[in-house]
Amino acid sequence: MPSFSIVFAAAPLLEELPTVGHGPSQAELPAAIAELRERRGAVILAHYYQEPEIQDIADFIGDSLELSRRAAETDARVIVFCGVHFMAETAKILNPSRLVLLPDLEAGCSLAESCPPEAFAAFRAQYPDHLVVSYINTSAAIKAQSDLICTSSNAVDLVSQLPEDQPILFAPDRNLGRWVQKKSGRPMVLWPGSCIVHETFSEATVLALKQSHPEAEVIAHPECEENLLDLADFIGSTSRLLSHSCSADAPAFIVLTEPGILHQMRRSVPGKTFLEVPGLDGCSCNACPHMRRNSLAKLWLCLKNQNPRIEIPEHLRQRALLPIQRMLAMSH
Repeated sequence: MPSFSIVFAAAPLLEELPTVGHGPSQAELPAAIAELRERRGAVILAHYYQEPEIQDIADFIGDSLELSRRAAETDARVIVFCGVHFMAETAKILNPSRLVLLPDLEAGCSLAESCPPEAFAAFRAQYPDHLVVSYINTSAAIKAQSDLICTSSNAVDLVSQLPEDQPILFAPDRNLGRWVQKKSGRPMVLWPGSCIVHETFSEATVLALKQSHPEAEVIAHPECEENLLDLADFIGSTSRLLSHSCSADAPAFIVLTEPGILHQMRRSVPGKTFLEVPGLDGCSCNACPHMRRNSLAKLWLCLKNQNPRIEIPEHLRQRALLPIQRMLAMSH
């Protein structure tokens, strides 16, 4: 986790954290969170990969692009971001006057951590004429070194809008970059990063599920390895996987992404079947351990104490803001 961009600060004149046993019970937490949300003037943003109980209490649920827009537009005094640290950083970059809270500071991101700022700066220096397109799953320090930010929802569209003679460096996810190259027809230099969730799916298990559920479509996030994308009937961002599952005729879906999205899929189309794909060793290890660090109890605590909070040095925030603004301006 980048130490310069996230600060766990003791807030003045705030209630102290309760000792164990003095907080609401698990059953009381939803009502207690709702009361604190009202009192703090807060909005709760949650990614699709959060636990179902957090999704159910959030004001807005979405993928990275949707949540970035919500963070930029909100007039709430406090933004509680139930996701991982790069998402909360992005909210602070876009809306610096708001207090931005993250329930657990250890909620990192393997993909963001696979791209250290110093190493990326050296890599980037090898390609001085390349325009740097970085996935939003990066730290503020990487965004500050980028020319344009993208999400899995808009990456192909944004790259396709760039001048054809403009060489491109894409970071940090090599699988998403490879897919964008294929869809856009644009050659790119790729940083060799990957997501621990999307690289653990088992091809053999997908083939076995296809055999036992011939009626099912395979739908996959473009962060998956290429051999798995080759098996997919539909490839798209988390939000597009959700919308496709609602509109497609198939009665069942084999879902190749973090299983938190299955909660919204089952709520949206309860008559359809959604199958989670185990990891390479047969275990159900494709749940993001960072996303799952957040809980209702931690959400209540961060609202109560208005900590942990996200702080970004202004010079870094300004540099990171420009490529995000370009993304939002170019997105349809």
